[in-house]
Parts: sequence; structure tokens; C-alpha cells
Amino acid sequence: MPTKATTKTTPRKRKKTQKKLVIVESPAKAKTIEKYLGRTYKVVPSLGHVRDLPKSSMGIDFEHNYDPHYISIRGKGDVIKGLRSEAKKAKAVYLASDPDREGESIAWHLAHLLNLDVTDKNRVTFNEITKDAVKEAFKTPRTIDMDLVNAQQARRILDRLVGYSISPLLWKKVKKGLSAGRVQSIALALIIQRENEIKAFQPEEYWTIDGDFKKGRSQFAASFYGLNGKKKGLKDNAAVQAILQQVDKNAPFAITNVVRKERKRSPQPPFTTSSMQQDANRKLNFRTRKTMMAAQQLYEGINLGKEGTQGLITYMRTDSTRISSLAKHEASTFLHEKYGAEYAATKPIKGKLPEGAQDAHEAIRPTSVFRTPASLKERLNKDQFRLYQLIWNRFVASQMTNAIMDTMAVTIEQNGVTFRANGSKMKFDGFLKIYKDGKEKDNLLPDLEIGDAVNLAKTDPAQHFTQPPARYSEANLIKALEENGVGRPSTYAPTLDTIQRRYYVKLVGRRFEPTELGEIVDKIIKDYFPDIVNVGFTADLEDELDGIEAGKQDWVKVVDDFYKPFSTEVAHAEDAIEKIQIRDEPAGFDCDICGAPMVIKMGRYGKFYACSRFPDCRNTKPIVKEIGVVCPVCHQGQVIERKSKKNRIFYGCSRYPDCDFVSWDKPVGRDCPKDGHYLVQKKIRGGSQIVCPNGDYEEAPQK
Repeated sequence: MPTKATTKTTPRKRKKTQKKLVIVESPAKAKTIEKYLGRTYKVVPSLGHVRDLPKSSMGIDFEHNYDPHYISIRGKGDVIKGLRSEAKKAKAVYLASDPDREGESIAWHLAHLLNLDVTDKNRVTFNEITKDAVKEAFKTPRTIDMDLVNAQQARRILDRLVGYSISPLLWKKVKKGLSAGRVQSIALALIIQRENEIKAFQPEEYWTIDGDFKKGRSQFAASFYGLNGKKKGLKDNAAVQAILQQVDKNAPFAITNVVRKERKRSPQPPFTTSSMQQDANRKLNFRTRKTMMAAQQLYEGINLGKEGTQGLITYMRTDSTRISSLAKHEASTFLHEKYGAEYAATKPIKGKLPEGAQDAHEAIRPTSVFRTPASLKERLNKDQFRLYQLIWNRFVASQMTNAIMDTMAVTIEQNGVTFRANGSKMKFDGFLKIYKDGKEKDNLLPDLEIGDAVNLAKTDPAQHFTQPPARYSEANLIKALEENGVGRPSTYAPTLDTIQRRYYVKLVGRRFEPTELGEIVDKIIKDYFPDIVNVGFTADLEDELDGIEAGKQDWVKVVDDFYKPFSTEVAHAEDAIEKIQIRDEPAGFDCDICGAPMVIKMGRYGKFYACSRFPDCRNTKPIVKEIGVVCPVCHQGQVIERKSKKNRIFYGCSRYPDCDFVSWDKPVGRDCPKDGHYLVQKKIRGGSQIVCPNGDYEEAPQK
């Protein structure tokens, strides 16, 4: 029987499905979003900006309406090549950079590099990186908003015009490596203005009289208020003695007035970028850059195990305190379940928008209030956890009811001399249940009524002097910039970073002090470019940039109105500014290599010793500060103050490397009376305390 011939069939190759391409800024954001969108999408990062103005030239065509000449950023060639390759293979391309001016600008630059039609609906934005928010955003893509792009483009061009016009002048007339910018010049001017106020301050003497009073076994404190019911200041000790002579210590005082009130304390609204930076600086001791890095990580997504990668907070660059109705409802549900209806506000507090605020995004809040800080502690690093806890507490508190205090104000009199005492007691904690700030302690007074007699136990007169205004901390400076309408949420961190890197200012004890170099640069800018450091002018310019974003202003006109008078100032300054010689200060000793005199030079990180024959002799030495304490380890060298690579002060032996003693805390030159270990001065909130590092001994805190 003949066998039947069999024909071999080759299986057809399955055509590979084209994916939709989504481009975001960072790998972390790409990883989070790709999990939400599923298999039909591929999400890749652009690693930030891909095009910018050239570094080697101004890059602006003055003859053709300030047309910017953008080039691919150096080092981004492989990234751009990869993006072009992926875009060619993709079924569709979506640009999902951050929802602000800068993000819109990145999307526009990507569209040009990838030959995408800017009128296509290929732009996707979301305020939070959660599955629901991302999927919802992809249902309604839009075209690139050219008003936003033009606002960012105008800011970039204005900053380039200022920087590339003034910086070369500073290089030529003062020192290489200097720079000037619109917002950084205002920040520097504010710091120097405050320093001048401190130098000009004349302290004035004043006195207070505190008294301890008794009613039966109860004792309470009161302070001198005035004479015959009218407030009176005490300018000197003679005024104090006159009051004390009027008081009969053996006779009782009379309670002449008792006022009982109920005082309500409202929570603060949720964080904006500025208020988050300020609170993180004050409460967590975070530098502004550190705050924004941790916030970026929380926004882009954290791996939560079974839940996968989740964005934990909403977008962190915002000037609004607005909250979505969904978030309010979720917070209300959480508060009802966790604490009870009396803690959930029916009308949560609404923050007042600062003048010029864009209100483009919600306030900074957790993406889900049910993700409590305690539930995430194992998944977050220390910085992420502390910042998330701060954001979560602030948001939840903003949706809670007021705290209620019972207050009592008592007036105490004898022979026309008036003392006053104030007491308070918590009646209902409200939002303070979760948002304590150290001001909640009860100050109880005994049960006093009008006509009661109390006895004076003792008086404590004290001399005081009025204090000068404090130097700016990072938190105070950000607040001052915001109140003056200078800069926007995205500009504060880079501004503070720049003025420190240029060594125009230095942080001493968490406060900004101007350097000699900063004062020289500030004086030049004030004398020759007054508009740059004019707070009102810069704030008006910010408003005009907001006008461009709103489609009410033409960006070319805004730039032109600024540049025409500015270019005249630049031409005048070129001729008028004389070269400033920063003379090297003699160090008082000779070079140990060539024998020439050593001098003190100004460098990027401050002053240092260098040979006067530089560049023929390149010998340099750090300037060390002795603290007057002998090394507690070798007992031969002196303890000197040093700085780490991150500019943090520590203490070491002058005989290093022969002696390797180091300490973050300042040795005080005494030994512990218990175990003989050397004692150190440790910084604590509000002052310092001398302690034994082994924990066996501590002295009373010093303010």
C-alpha cells in the first residue's frame, strides 16, 4: 500500500505588536508608570532636559525677535538616539514630563527632536503618580501648551541675558568664575541688607520684673505690667528700684480682674513648595536641596512590596493650598474611622493664595491618606520617612477641627503697682492630636476670683537688651523671597545652592553670612544694574512671566522691554567699572617649600594659605582654627576646627596623621568626673550641653 506524501508547513511568524511610547524625565518615574499602563505601553526616561542654549555663547538672535538657538545637551547624544529609535517603532508617542512650565518645555523640546507634530494631542499630565490618576490622564491627552512653553522660554532667555552680560564683566573686573542672576542677586542683596542692619543696630536696655505669688498652698508666676492699670516700660535699674520701693512685700495683693475666655487655634493649610521647604528646614534641619530630592523620590514612586511601586505624594512644585474634593472626602473618612466625627472638620481651612500665585496644581499631600507614615516606615529611608511624615501630618491636620483652649488672664494690684498672669488649659485637642509643635503645654493658674488676696513670695528683676534682627536661615530667606514675589517654587533650591557655590555667602550655625566677595559683587550690581536688585522690578517681571503663561502677554515684548534699557546699563558698566584688585593678605609666615612669603587667598570654598610665588610654587595649606584645647588622645597637639567634604565642621588633632583623633562634637578640655573620658559640647535645640560621649554624665543645658 503506497504511503501518502506529507507536506511540511512552516509556522507563520507572529507580527510583533507595536507599543505606544511614553517619555518621562526619570527612570524611577518611568518604572512606576509602566507598571500602571500595562503591556501595550513602553515608558522610557529622557533623563531631564535634552536641549538648551549653548554654554559657549549667548545663543540668542537679537536681530530676529530674540530667537533662541537651542542645541542638544552635551552627553545626551546616546539618550536622544535611543529616543528617536523607540519613537520610530512606536504606534504613538506621548510626552508625560512634569505638569509645570519646565515639564512643558521638556515636552516641546522632545517634540522637535523626534519630529512630532506639536499640534497633535500627545501631551499627558498628572498631579499624582497613582494608577487611577495616570490611567485617567491617558484618556484625555492634549496638545502642548505653547503659553507655558513661552513663559519658560522667556524666563530662560531673561536669565541668559542677565547671566551672560554681567558675568563676563565680573570675570574681567573682579575674579574668574563669578556669576550673576536675577533671583540670586535679590537673595544676596537681602542677606547683605540684613547684615548691614545688624551692624548698624544699637542695643537698648530694658528691664522686667517677674514675681512669684501664693494663694494658700498654690504658687503661680506673674510679670510686672504697669502703674495704675496703664502699661509702663522699665528702662533701667533705677526705674525697677522705684517700683520695688512702692511695693509692700508684707501686705497682700488684690485680684482686681479675672478674664476667662475660650480660645480657638486653627490648623495651617497643607504645604506649598515654599512652606514645605521652610518647615523641613526648621523641624528636620533639612537643607532645601535635600528636601526637594526626598520629595522628588516620594512623588516618582517607592516600591511598597505587594502594592508595587506607588507615588506617595502629589507634585511637589506648587504655590497652591487647594485640595481636590476626592482627597478631602478620603481624609474625612479616615478621620471618622480613626478618631471620630468630632475631629473631622466639616469646612476644612482654606489657605490664602500669595499674590501672583499660579494655582496650577493642588497643594502637596499624600496620594492616599490611608498610607500612614507608620505603615510605610520599613519601605522608606530615613530622609524619605521624615519628610513623608511631615507632609502627611500637615495635610491630615488641615482637614481637622480647631483646638480649643480655656484661657485665664488675671490682674494683680497693690498700691497702684500692677502685675499680670496668664494661664491656659487644653479643652479639646482637635488637630493637635497629630500635629504637635511644642506650644501645647498647659499653664495652670489656681482658681482665682476678683477680690481674692494673694501674697508676693519673691521678685526677680532682670536686665535685658534689645536684639538685632537675626540673620536669614534657609527657611527665612525662602519666606522673604516668596513674600516679595521674587522667584517661583522651582527656583528657590537652585538659587540658594548657587549663592553658596559661588562663595557669595556661607552658612554659619544654619544662618547666612555674606562673604567679602559677595559684598563686592552686590555693590557692583547695585551701582550699575539697580533694576536687577530692585525687588519690585523683579516681582513685576515674575508677574509678566505669569501673564505669558496665561496667554495675556507676548514673550518677545516682555524680553524686549527688559533688554533695551538693560543693554544700555551693560555698555555703561563696561566703561565705568574699574578693575577691583582683591589683594592677598600676608599670612605672617614663609613657604616651607621655597621660602617666599605665604599669603591668604580667596578660593571657591573660602580662604586658604598659598605661596605668593604662585604659579611657580603651588604650595597651599588650609586655614585651621585652634579652639584652645589640647588633644585629649595624644596630649601633644592642639584640637583644631576642620571641615568635611560636605562643609560640615568637625574637630581633629593638629598632629594628624600621627594622631587620628576626630570628633563631630567640640571637646571642652575637661574630663568626665565619672569615667575620665573627655567631655564635649553637644548642640541641642535652643542651645548646647556639655556631655560625656559615653552617656555617663551631662551638665545643665546652656542657651
